[in-house]
Amino acid sequence: MRLLLVEDDRPIARGIQSSLEQAGFVVDMVHDGIFAEQALSQNRHDLIVLDLGLPGIDGMTLLTRFRQVNRHTPVIILTARDELHDRVQGLSSGADDYIVKPFELAELEARIRAVARRSGPHQDTPRPEVSLGGLRLSGVDRRIFNDEKPVELSPREFAVLELLLLRHGRVVSKAQLQDHLTHFGGDLGDTAIEVYVHRVRRKLEHCRVEIVTVRGFGYLLQEIRA
Repeated sequence: MRLLLVEDDRPIARGIQSSLEQAGFVVDMVHDGIFAEQALSQNRHDLIVLDLGLPGIDGMTLLTRFRQVNRHTPVIILTARDELHDRVQGLSSGADDYIVKPFELAELEARIRAVARRSGPHQDTPRPEVSLGGLRLSGVDRRIFNDEKPVELSPREFAVLELLLLRHGRVVSKAQLQDHLTHFGGDLGDTAIEVYVHRVRRKLEHCRVEIVTVRGFGYLLQEIRA
């Protein structure tokens, strides 16, 4: 799951980003309202964590504008504003949850997962386009191509390769893959993840990329250098 964290306090933002990435999320981060509005306009994220007291454009204004063009992507407000009217205004403006600082990182993670389960995937939300060694993830039609020829993948195989492409050059843990495949349901234990990774590997045999197993940590997608 790819998140956008909008938080102007950089040390707090870095702490949240590190914690959520360890929990299996892909986290992009911006620190003011102007850059946040640009990031929101790209519709690249599955969920937004939004502070309200932002420089440039206030978080409540951002939320109101965002909901005018995007009714689906869930938003969790994370703020020091703890008055009742602030909570009411935030939820009325389109937030899916409202968390008051100070907070526990474990609670934020649990709230994100709960909101994501309620919201479910929305196929009309565009995804980013990523390329590596001839592989291209098309964010428009949700397909992966190798040298512009489609790679035939099952939905779960696609989800595995999608996350590896989005995080190429970084190790992806089994827990992160399990979280990314949450919407497909069923028992996705370590063995199931290993099976899907093996299947994807076979379909990449003639590509210029490879999935490397980093023992004890997870998997790494990298380009094969001649």
